[in-house]
Amino acid sequence: MSRVDPRIACLVPSVTELLFALGLGPCVVARTGFCIHPGADVRGVPKVGGTKDVRIERLRRLAPTHVVVNVDENRLETVEALREFVPQVIVTHPCAPEDNLALYAQIVEAFDSIPGVRERAEHLADELRRELEATQPGPPTDVLYLIWKDPWMTVARDTYISRLLARVGWRTWPALEGGPRGAARYPVLHGDEPGIEEVREILLPDEPYRFGPAHVAAAQRLAPRARVHRVDGELLSWYGPRAAAGLRYLRVLANAC
Repeated sequence: MSRVDPRIACLVPSVTELLFALGLGPCVVARTGFCIHPGADVRGVPKVGGTKDVRIERLRRLAPTHVVVNVDENRLETVEALREFVPQVIVTHPCAPEDNLALYAQIVEAFDSIPGVRERAEHLADELRRELEATQPGPPTDVLYLIWKDPWMTVARDTYISRLLARVGWRTWPALEGGPRGAARYPVLHGDEPGIEEVREILLPDEPYRFGPAHVAAAQRLAPRARVHRVDGELLSWYGPRAAAGLRYLRVLANAC
């Protein structure tokens, strides 16, 4: 009997990139507009809206056998609608760099029938284990990691970004836990919170909000004694195949600050 390849719709940018890294690119039949990596390979994959506004009927017409979603990035009502016509819904939720090991295993379990997937996943896992071991915490330092402006928004300490930064001893400010889902994971700041003036490092990523040189002064006003650093948002927030590179980048960044 001939093998029937899966038809995968991926609504998670990091996992879309992971699917291609594992050799599953030819099986990907749908993506969001935010699934932009690997650039040359995803251009031909149909878009079905954004992570929060998926075009359900267009996705239905593409007849996926599997859809990959994420607790943070996709709406619960979207997932419930997908369950009505997609045979397998794969729910992901990595919240720390080490969780990528379970993510790789989860994708292997779903698509182990495709040659080479397991071997590529093992290679990624080995690389990640080496980088996790090499990334050790330094002196505890409070940092403010901004993800949005108007209003200012930051990250709770139980997010992937925060737990990645914690690998080098950087504690995201404020000391909040956001819970399993919802706005509390990405709290709004008004600039008058007690203690914000004590922050000594501010990180300005280039995504999801594209902070640039013009935003440095405004961020500085939140904590006048802090140093403001523009950083690579993808390496500090995307998981999947970027996890090991993100740890390497973080070590370099910590040494420079």
